[in-house]
Amino acid sequence: MRRVRLTVTGRVQGVYFRASTEQRARRLGLTGWVRNLPDGSVEVEAQGAEQDVAALIDWCHEGPAYARVDDVDACDIDVTDDRRFEVR
Repeated sequence: MRRVRLTVTGRVQGVYFRASTEQRARRLGLTGWVRNLPDGSVEVEAQGAEQDVAALIDWCHEGPAYARVDDVDACDIDVTDDRRFEVR
């Protein structure tokens, strides 16, 4: 089990990034959340099997069609007892 916190920068707000991330995470069976930050970036916490978390990180480097991802900063954090994935 792995949990990560991601900060995604670029043109990632107003381009369906949060909803697309939620859809992708749920398809991968991950728990956690995604939210916009005041500086224009998107923050994601995702937890699940190592390979599924890695797949979400890879996807975040591309994002949805209208996004332009400049960088994805990832760090491992402590596992929690989340039950689902949500947009905040």
